[in-house]
Amino acid sequence: MAKPKKTPRPKAQTPKGFRDYFGAEVTHRTDMLAKIAEVYHRYGFDPLETSGVETVEALGKFLPDVDRPNEGVFAWEEDSDWLALRYDLTAPLARVAAQYRDTLPSPYRRYAMGPVWRNEKPGPGRFRQFYQCDADTVGAPSVAADAEICAMLSDTLEAVGIPRGDYVIRVNNRKVLNGVLEVAGLSGDDKEAERGIVLRAIDKLDRLGVDGVRALLGEGRKDESGDFTKGAGLSKQQIEKIMMFVDAENGVKDLLRGKAESLRGEYYSEYKAAHLSAANEDLSLNSDLVSKLRNWAALDYLQSIVVDSQVGFSGVKELAEISDLLRAQGYGPDRIVIDPSVVRGLGYYTGPVFEAELTFEVTDEKGRPRNFGSVAGGGRYDDLVKRFTGQEVPATGVSIGVDRLLAALHAKGRLDTRAAGPVIVTVMDKARMADYQTMVAELRQPKDGGKPIRAEVYLGNPKNFGNQLKYADKRESPIAIIAGGDEFDRDVVQIKDLILGAELAKDATAEEWKDRPQQVEVARADLLARVRQMLGDQS
Repeated sequence: MAKPKKTPRPKAQTPKGFRDYFGAEVTHRTDMLAKIAEVYHRYGFDPLETSGVETVEALGKFLPDVDRPNEGVFAWEEDSDWLALRYDLTAPLARVAAQYRDTLPSPYRRYAMGPVWRNEKPGPGRFRQFYQCDADTVGAPSVAADAEICAMLSDTLEAVGIPRGDYVIRVNNRKVLNGVLEVAGLSGDDKEAERGIVLRAIDKLDRLGVDGVRALLGEGRKDESGDFTKGAGLSKQQIEKIMMFVDAENGVKDLLRGKAESLRGEYYSEYKAAHLSAANEDLSLNSDLVSKLRNWAALDYLQSIVVDSQVGFSGVKELAEISDLLRAQGYGPDRIVIDPSVVRGLGYYTGPVFEAELTFEVTDEKGRPRNFGSVAGGGRYDDLVKRFTGQEVPATGVSIGVDRLLAALHAKGRLDTRAAGPVIVTVMDKARMADYQTMVAELRQPKDGGKPIRAEVYLGNPKNFGNQLKYADKRESPIAIIAGGDEFDRDVVQIKDLILGAELAKDATAEEWKDRPQQVEVARADLLARVRQMLGDQS
């Protein structure tokens, strides 16, 4: 008789593209979310928690940089309906704004935090589940709402530990691009296919560079593997018009260097006066003076390339208003700049767009220095709620990549990678478990109203005392409480400084540790006071 086959054991491994988070990682994220929430709350935003599952119909076209609808999500069919894990926090907000439009205040200001899921190919540092932290204003058409988001983003970065000078928030406007497309002869319904190719080409600027985008605007581009991507087939004149926008950074730099033959726009007189007054100053591109002039130069440059487009001109006007509103609040170009080079996501947004970039260098996995890059982005998306209501509902918001921010703080050494473990009450006599639990209760719930101390009783097998100390070491515990029969008879306890012990193991001659005993005996009644003192000394 054949033996029944054994059921194979499941593999103990996380699914591809997912990961587990332990101890300090979870604590750091929780702390960061609390700091972000405090800033959002200060600005008047209310919290909102939506379901992690939405109908595919409600989610609509998914990721902005994906062509095929319904691509990039985890979806399944249930009772003839298709459901999917949310891929961001904005699509659920659009559904909420439409579903509860009769009861929500208008404008509706909300923030949301939580995991999102994307069914994409995973890669280094790219996971299928990650945390986002969003804040949005729905129902406010004024660009004052966009300016406020930028100011709040600046305050948030500083609140979580990114100091001024280590970040910059860059602002652009989709309407300016619409104006450029109009000037290039790509407006109208009959040009929708060409516009789509152009938008996707521009969105690849970070990856392909100026030359790569130029090729995609023309006949096409062959990548390193030999694969050919067909281009938009634009004329040379059309390509040059669009490339003035794509390569706007160099155009602005030329203005700052005083190389422009002429300047256009209502900002000209103010810009020119400031520029001329600085004629004898150092105008290197890193100078404070150039930083102050930068927004004026960017506005003038953008206006010069959309001169014949009303929609393009309105986009420049909106950027100018945002700049003025921010400057009135004290947010200058040292923190927030008008930057035409911000192009990612322009196919999705309808007005101002913004991106927060960390400007400091980190070392990659091969030891090469590189800029850390973007950690947050957002903009105005006035068409999203319209899918449900049939009416245009203005909306603007920002999304912060929490994991990216945590990685940045870790790369700069601004996070303690060790988890602060609990005080461990060891067990020398199982029959005295009630006494040990009494000790830990005194630490957790001090009767004098003082700050509670994180503590636990060792609940493993107490036979081997060495294993208890090994356990405390794995938990990164600062202190171990020791009491056996002799200590209970004399009404005392032993308090062992585990942090000091670890330091002495590294360097037994360290001067700063010589006056501190590694273990002390104190009266049982003084347990709480002495633990507090020892924790204070360790700090």
